[in-house]
Amino acid sequence: MAPGKAGHRHRSGLRTKVDKLGSRMSWDKFVKKYVWDDTKTPYFVRVAKLTKVQAGYELFSYSLFLAILFAVISVVSLSEQAPQGRSDVVSIYAFCVVCGAIVLGMTKGSAAAHVCASAPLAALLYFFIEGFPPGLGAIDKWVLIAAALGLLGYSLRVVAITKFYPNMPDSVDGD
Repeated sequence: MAPGKAGHRHRSGLRTKVDKLGSRMSWDKFVKKYVWDDTKTPYFVRVAKLTKVQAGYELFSYSLFLAILFAVISVVSLSEQAPQGRSDVVSIYAFCVVCGAIVLGMTKGSAAAHVCASAPLAALLYFFIEGFPPGLGAIDKWVLIAAALGLLGYSLRVVAITKFYPNMPDSVDGD
C-alpha cells in the first residue's frame, strides 16, 4: 500500500471517531443532563403535578438561596459601611429569614414558607420607607424592584408547594 493511502485511512478513522463524538455532544442533551433535569429542576412544572422528590429539590434550592442571601444581608447591615448605615432591625429580620429558610428546608412547613415569603415584601417596604441606596441610577432601582417582585412571585409558589406537599405522590411511577 502506498503511504498516502495508509494516512488516508488513519484520517478517515479519526474523522469517524470525531463525527461520533460530535453527534453525542448535542446541546439539547447537554442542557437536559446538566442544567435542566425534570426531577432536580422542576421550576416550570405546575405545583399540582409535582412529586415529593421534585418539591424537595425545589424547596432545598429556594431555602439555600434565601439563607445565603439573607445571611449576607444580616452581616452587612451590621456594618457602618453599609449603604444606608448600620441597621440592627434589618440585621435581626434578615437573621429571622435565615432561620425560616433553614426550617423550611428541613421541615417543608407552611409557616416557614410564609416567613420566607415575607422577605420580598419587607424589601419593598424598606425601599419605600428608607429609600434606595445613594448613587443608584433609575435602571438600578427598577432592577431591584423587579427582583423583589420576581422573588415575591416565586415565594408564593413555594407557599403553594408547602401547602400541597403532604398530599403529593412520592414519585411519578408510584415507587
